[in-house]
Amino acid sequence: MNGQRVLTLMRREARATLRDPFTVGMLVAVPLAALLVFGFTISADVKGLVLGIHDASQTPSSRRLLADIEANGQFKPRRFADRSAIERALVGGQISAAVIIPPSFDRALRDAPGTAAAEVQVLYDGAETTTAGNAEAFLRGMIGASIASLTARGGAPQPGAAPPRGVAVVSRVLFNPTLDGTPYMVAGTFGFVLTFLTTLITAVSIVNERLQGTFEQLQVTPATSLEIFLGKVLPLGGVFAVDVGLMVLAAGVIMGAWPNGSIPFFIAVSSFYVLTSLALGLVISATSSSPAEAVQKTVLTSIPLVQLSGFAFPIRNMPLPVQWVAEIFPATHYIRVSRAIYLRGEGPLELLPELAMLLVFGLLLMGVALRSMEARA
Repeated sequence: MNGQRVLTLMRREARATLRDPFTVGMLVAVPLAALLVFGFTISADVKGLVLGIHDASQTPSSRRLLADIEANGQFKPRRFADRSAIERALVGGQISAAVIIPPSFDRALRDAPGTAAAEVQVLYDGAETTTAGNAEAFLRGMIGASIASLTARGGAPQPGAAPPRGVAVVSRVLFNPTLDGTPYMVAGTFGFVLTFLTTLITAVSIVNERLQGTFEQLQVTPATSLEIFLGKVLPLGGVFAVDVGLMVLAAGVIMGAWPNGSIPFFIAVSSFYVLTSLALGLVISATSSSPAEAVQKTVLTSIPLVQLSGFAFPIRNMPLPVQWVAEIFPATHYIRVSRAIYLRGEGPLELLPELAMLLVFGLLLMGVALRSMEARA
């Protein structure tokens, strides 16, 4: 590979991009508009939530309460042996909420009036704001109804015991204590913009160059396919890296949604993901004969990628086959990384598995893009 040829191709691509006011406007205005629109307006209801359960009381009263929660059908219960296992599952994204019944639950439930009420603790992953808010409402209602039922029936089946008197639901929110939905949606919007817009612009621009004959002129020069590939994606990647910085700034200044983690780390990961999406755009352009066809293929490819990647709806609440499919989308892993940095402040070590998946998908798509360019040469 000749470095001087790559720099020449990059300068050519940068000049061609900056010469077109419409393209420049698209590159800057659309990401910012999408960020503001989605950050302020989008919300979603969540059902079928996987609910962690730990019953430290192991009494008829606690079992009756949990049986009522499970019978409701709103949640998919999953039992855990102790509290630490539940917290690990929350951090690992296996569950988004949990109910913990303390050992003193049954005794406190039957104490004389005037003493402290029995407590049931509910844990949430506040990084998934919509899930946490909806789960709290459902759980409070179901726990209250279950206790009312116990009271009406004379309490749990223990001869001679006093009827149960009440339960206090104690909530604890992890990672996002205020349940502010803006950071959650802002972090997901990066995945939407960097998947859809980068793929669309790359696919359409390369198809236009093919129709004008300028791309074929590049292919007959001494430049190799790798040099042409780098000359195409690096300038656009640089523009979108600037876009990411502008989006971070706009979200922080206008909506108060700053990343809890490292901003340089977030921009670095986003920049690599941009190269992955640009490679996908090159693959689409290689199989398209017109800009309209490139747009259609981009929409058919990118929109499902984004919608099934957890942008608006939690993946764990989708049907199991769909969850398996979602795991092969690069957008799925990027959105997880984005939200982990924004909401939980995680760094490279904690995100190593997701970063490894992004690297694998990125290298794979870049390899396919290179092969497709060589095939069209």
